[in-house]
Amino acid sequence: MNHFISIADTPLAELEHVMSVAKWLKAHLKSTGRNDPILAGKTLAMIFEKPSLRTRVSFAIGMTQLGGTGLLLSRDEVGLGTREPVKDVARVIASMADGIMARVFQHQKLIDLAKYSKVPVINALSDYSHPCQALADLLTIDEHFGKLQGLTLAYIGDGNNVARSLAVACSKFGMKFNIATPKGYELPGDDLKKIHAKMPEFAVDVRPTPTDAVRDADIVVTDTWVSMGQEEEKAKRVAEFKGYALDESLMNSAPKQAIVLHCLPAYRGYEISEAIFESDRSKVFQEAENRLHAQKGILAVLMGGA
Repeated sequence: MNHFISIADTPLAELEHVMSVAKWLKAHLKSTGRNDPILAGKTLAMIFEKPSLRTRVSFAIGMTQLGGTGLLLSRDEVGLGTREPVKDVARVIASMADGIMARVFQHQKLIDLAKYSKVPVINALSDYSHPCQALADLLTIDEHFGKLQGLTLAYIGDGNNVARSLAVACSKFGMKFNIATPKGYELPGDDLKKIHAKMPEFAVDVRPTPTDAVRDADIVVTDTWVSMGQEEEKAKRVAEFKGYALDESLMNSAPKQAIVLHCLPAYRGYEISEAIFESDRSKVFQEAENRLHAQKGILAVLMGGA
């Protein structure tokens, strides 16, 4: 594994290895209070075009716990593709740092960074894919159920980068993926065809309503209806997503064992109710913590040869 840009482009064996390393690092940290400094003397350049809580904290702390350093680079400092061409930024950083993590708007910037970088590039979020979140979700599901194979995940809401990454992750790990979205917010058909061309096993079960989607689900996932950069569409989106809130009524239609995940930040009263968010079924903070452990697995494999 040279880079980590998307779940679809990463072979299952490599994903399983990253997951295994992540589990070991988490268990070791919990039992001893520390991890071995396998990234001692190494630096991860962290480019942020979008603000972040979990991404920034988890990567910075993850590097520290593994003995390395995370260097924060803001949008204004780098000017990725504006102040300097992406290929120039990639080559400059790669000549000094041991890895590049980027949280960007356009996915193409990550592809270009990886093309021109001689050090590993990690996708910490793009408009197309959120693979680090998908791995953290898989880790959380595996911890709760003790398995992934054969489980059913239902995604309710916008067919966005999170939905796309989870759909691919479920197919890779032998899980069923149900999705219910408002009209006009479906996962793009062209994207699904391209993914299926790479992954013949890829499958998405589109359900007509949220109730239909959760009826056989072990995991129910939602995300904000209004992502960063879509603020001007808020009123329109809230109106069009009516009936897609993950609330008590919807969860009553799901099996009793079904848990709830949300990548955060969560907007109570919109995509999820306060009662469900704070319920025993909610594993959102275990999921948030697992961003740290999943990403440490990625860092250890890409930058530490684990």
